[in-house]
Amino acid sequence: MSRLPPVLQKLPLPIIGSPLFIISNPQLVIEQCKAGVVGSMPALNARPASQLDEWLHEITETLAAYNAANPDKPAAPFAINQIVHKSNDRLEHDLAMVVKYKVPIIITSLGARPELNAAVHSYGGVVLHDIINDAFARKAIEKGADGLIAVAAGAGGHAGTKSPFALVQEIRQWFDGPVALSGSIATGSAVLAAQAMGADFAYIGSAFIATHEARASEAYKQAIVDCNSDDIVYSNLFTGVHGNYLKPSIVAAGMDPEHLPESDPTKMNFGGDAAKAWKDIWGSGQGIGAVKSVTSTAELVGRLKREYEEARSRICGAR
Repeated sequence: MSRLPPVLQKLPLPIIGSPLFIISNPQLVIEQCKAGVVGSMPALNARPASQLDEWLHEITETLAAYNAANPDKPAAPFAINQIVHKSNDRLEHDLAMVVKYKVPIIITSLGARPELNAAVHSYGGVVLHDIINDAFARKAIEKGADGLIAVAAGAGGHAGTKSPFALVQEIRQWFDGPVALSGSIATGSAVLAAQAMGADFAYIGSAFIATHEARASEAYKQAIVDCNSDDIVYSNLFTGVHGNYLKPSIVAAGMDPEHLPESDPTKMNFGGDAAKAWKDIWGSGQGIGAVKSVTSTAELVGRLKREYEEARSRICGAR
C-alpha cells in the first residue's frame, strides 16, 4: 500500500512544478498538468483577487475536458500556493476560492495554520508545506500539513541554505509522508537523484521560466538560458526573506549585486510592492545552467522524462 495520498500516486513523472510568483498563470499550469507533472501557481498571481475565481474555473474546466478526451492518459493534478504570512491580506478570500473549486493540492509558505489545513482537508485536499530546516518541518506536520517541500540550497526565489543531503536525511529520520525536494533541479538525472536521497518528488521552478507559456518577459527568459550558477545572488533585500536572484536584473536595476544591503526581516512584504520588485528583480535557482533554450512546457517536460529514463537505465545497467 502506498504511503502517498491518492492524488500524488501514479504521476507520470515524479515532478511538481513550483509556483512562480508573477510568472505562473493558468496556461502554464494547464500545460504542466497535461505533460504529466503537477502544475502550480501562487493564488496572489491573480490580480485583482476576483480574477482567482476566473482562473480556477479555467483550470478545472480545461483539465476536466482534457481528461474526458484522454481517459488513458489523464492530466496530473494541479496545486495552488497560499502565502500564509500576516502581510497577505487576501488569505481568507483566496482560501474560500480554493475550497469552492476543491483544489487537489495546496502548497503553503511562510507560516503554517491549522485552520487552513482543516479547510483543505474538509473536501479531501492535500497540503504540502515548504520548509528550509527540520525545525520548521516538524512544526508544519504538527499543525496538520500532509507533506513537506524541502527547500534546500540553490533553489530559486525564497530558499534555504541547507544541503539537500542533510535536509532530506533529517526529515526522513522521523517523517514517512510525502516529501518534495527543491534546489537546483533542472535535469531528469537530478530528479532521480532527489528520489535516491529519499524524496518522493522533485520540485522544479526556474527551468519553467524559460517556456513559451510562462508569464515572464522575453529578456527574463533569455537570461535563464544565458546564465548559470555563477550569476545567482542570495539576498533578503527585496522581500525581507532570503532568496536567489539573477545578477543581471540587479545590475539593470542600478544596484551592485556584490554589495547589497540587508533588509529588516520584520518588514516582510508580499503585496503590491513585492510584486513590483519581483517584476524587475528576477528570481532564479542555481540549476539554470542546464537550460539551453526557450521551449514549450511540453518540450521541457519531454526532455526531463527522457533524461530521467536514461538515468534510471544507467543505474540499473551498472548493477
